Amino acid sequence: MFYLIGLGLGDIKDITVKGLEIVKQCSRVYLEMYTSILGCSLEDMQEFYGRPLLLADRDLVEQGADEILAGAGETDVALLVVGDPFGATTHTDFILRAKEKNIPYKVIHNASIMNAVGCCGLQLYKFGETVSIPYWDETWKPDSFYDKVKLNRLHNMHTLCLLDIKVKEPTPESLMRKRKEYMPPRFMSVAEAAHQLLNIVEKKDALERNTVLNEQSLCVGLARVGQETQQIAVTTLLEMRSTDLGGPLHSLIIPAKEMHPLEVEFLQQYAANIKLDDYNH
Repeated sequence: MFYLIGLGLGDIKDITVKGLEIVKQCSRVYLEMYTSILGCSLEDMQEFYGRPLLLADRDLVEQGADEILAGAGETDVALLVVGDPFGATTHTDFILRAKEKNIPYKVIHNASIMNAVGCCGLQLYKFGETVSIPYWDETWKPDSFYDKVKLNRLHNMHTLCLLDIKVKEPTPESLMRKRKEYMPPRFMSVAEAAHQLLNIVEKKDALERNTVLNEQSLCVGLARVGQETQQIAVTTLLEMRSTDLGGPLHSLIIPAKEMHPLEVEFLQQYAANIKLDDYNH
């Protein structure tokens, strides 16, 4: 049996009872931590689970699925995923491959950022399409996600922005030399995301006349959701550019133009210097 097990968002104790029982019985257990990270060390996890874990990096998950699935038809093999297993499309591919090989499988769900963002008080059913904000570099500055933000705003929906994670990314030089060397891990902050959004807003301003987003648009920054050090900040897009919420992982929400009174009341506790009634149109 192949098991795909969600670990939740906080720490080692967020795994479900069912998930922990399965981990203890498996012959091999892989841990995937390149699509997200958990707020604890590998050593702490191995001690709590009472067994060794095999690290599954990006290359193994995306190119070595057959290696992970090997023998899962005769013995129990698990892949542990931070958040919920279906939070990343990469993990869906494992299920399809297992089906192709006639390997039985089970999925053990858990909390993910997709539902835990409700901790800020915005109602989940009022979220539109989720977007990803990638890191820019000198030659690549994609902004296609802005159109989805625009569409959500036009339909009076909130937008959850998932911020880029760079883990075990090969350097351009190493790719040319065909010998992989990796850049240090990077995790986009809400300040970096706001900075890139403001650059897009400035570029779009002449055409859209600040009707979608502008410097004074409201946004919600979240950091380490589900962990003891969780932080939430509500401020303008301009102020978010200089907001420090500490270590990763961060997410950004662009609320709908019109919010429910309960949403406004709940959000206000995280807005230190602004009155949210003034931003709810």
